[in-house]
Amino acid sequence: MYPDLIIMIKENNQTLILVTGGTGFVGIHAIHQLLQKGYQVKTTIRSLDRKKEILAMLKTAGIIQFDKLKFIEADLTRDANWDEAAKDCDYVLHIASPINLKIPKDENEMIKPAVEGTFRVLKAARNAGVKRVVMTSNFGAVGYSNKVKTALITEESWTDPAEKGLSAYNKSKVLAELAAWDFIKTEGQGLELAVINPMGIFGPSFNADLSSGYELLKSILDGTMKTIPNLVLGIVDVRDVADLHIRAMTNPAANGQRFIALAGGTMSLPQISQFLKQELPEAAKNASTKTLPDWLVRLAAIFSPKARAIVPMLGINRNASNEKARKLLGWQPRTNEQAVLAAAESLLKYNLNKI
Repeated sequence: MYPDLIIMIKENNQTLILVTGGTGFVGIHAIHQLLQKGYQVKTTIRSLDRKKEILAMLKTAGIIQFDKLKFIEADLTRDANWDEAAKDCDYVLHIASPINLKIPKDENEMIKPAVEGTFRVLKAARNAGVKRVVMTSNFGAVGYSNKVKTALITEESWTDPAEKGLSAYNKSKVLAELAAWDFIKTEGQGLELAVINPMGIFGPSFNADLSSGYELLKSILDGTMKTIPNLVLGIVDVRDVADLHIRAMTNPAANGQRFIALAGGTMSLPQISQFLKQELPEAAKNASTKTLPDWLVRLAAIFSPKARAIVPMLGINRNASNEKARKLLGWQPRTNEQAVLAAAESLLKYNLNKI
């Protein structure tokens, strides 16, 4: 074993990381990578009943020892246990997001928990003397004020919270991130912050409880999506999102910075369908090759809630840059195709590709 690697493992053994939202798609991958690197990890879950779920996922990922992993029950919508969660931690990866499975009638039902949850984590981190928080935001906080434009989107770009048609989810993300930066400036007392803004997250899953991106792939694979909307996606592999969080946690240059997480370039849903038919011909034999024009999506939105949910995504500029993360942090993400294929293979692994 190389001397530098021995030193790094020894240092990591003495470093405690809090990961909020351990059952989440990004959260579990972050925990997996941190444990692999020898870190001590504490993770929050809304109910300790889900502890077995995390352990099962980590076993699937190849982790066999759990002496460096601790659990604490904490909910972003409640004050209880956040000070205890942050206690003795060197860093916090704030990945958790309030759960809201339905589109709320009042957008504040989604915005208020996101902002208040961010404050709870940041205050606990500050009070505990944490060095740096790395917060998961998303592309909705960066590039949703750039409709039908060709300008390259960078970390300098911000979504206008007042943008017409902005979803409650994306509005909650931009307002939560703005609140976080304001907190650091006015109340942080030396606490450092870095923010990760991922685009569409794909990649492998450690269990059959799959994220929303998989539903999209499933509907393409099994042919239930008879015609494919011409949605253009920026894509990133979940393994690379977790890796970027860890790089932003430890690299001094990441303090005070935000990083767009994407593989590079874009893929449209019709391109994804063609790619899956090419790479997984048997599994994707029912995948459609027909493209649904934008005007027809808008017409269908009058009658269909699913189509209505797609309309705000039509014409969004996804021409974004990952140069900052590459240059500043040495990040080397997988390709769009690798991320999509890994996600599709997870659907097949858990036999979830059936109609």
